[in-house]
Amino acid sequence: MLSTPYPNMQIAGFKTCADWQLFSAKLVPGGDVTIWRDAAKEYFHERLFSRYLDPIKVLQDNGTYTGEGFSIAAIQCTLIEFLESTVQGISYRYQRGTTTLGPYEYSNSRNLFVSFLNGRKPFSNDFNNKHKQLAQDFYEGVRCGLLHEARTKGGWTIWADGPVNTVIQPTKKIIYRNNFQIALLEFTDWYEKALVSDVALQSAFIRKFDSLCA
Repeated sequence: MLSTPYPNMQIAGFKTCADWQLFSAKLVPGGDVTIWRDAAKEYFHERLFSRYLDPIKVLQDNGTYTGEGFSIAAIQCTLIEFLESTVQGISYRYQRGTTTLGPYEYSNSRNLFVSFLNGRKPFSNDFNNKHKQLAQDFYEGVRCGLLHEARTKGGWTIWADGPVNTVIQPTKKIIYRNNFQIALLEFTDWYEKALVSDVALQSAFIRKFDSLCA
């Protein structure tokens, strides 16, 4: 059973590490689908919606088109890294000097970010081989720009709305943040359904949520 030094830390809504410790003991890759549905709903869904997706909706519903798009896009960029690292079952570790990373650890988010945009539907519809450097350019100009300097860089701009099923306009470097949100919801819906039966995703999910309490 997972041993956690932070039993009272909340990781999904009001669910704590102590709750996860008890619940994860019942999780077996390839096991009871009912329990995996509970995992998808009570841990993955609750964590994402309470901490990321619902707050974004509040900003959308109460926005005045005077700059809240920067806050929305910043949260979206934060979420992308968590989603991809959950799919892969890996966790970030700050690397100092000769520190050796474990088999399921990473210290640079660039590859994770690019992997998500290029390889996960529906984002890969816009970030794909037709624009080979686009995902990396997005990482540098949007993700890093917003999180490090509270601005976009490299000519990227944020618009509220755009053509249906389009998250970006690649040649003009426009982000359609509301469409981006729809795409994130579509991906999370796919993941929750896939988690119920995909053994690889299940093993990765356990590793990821164990790491949240480590």
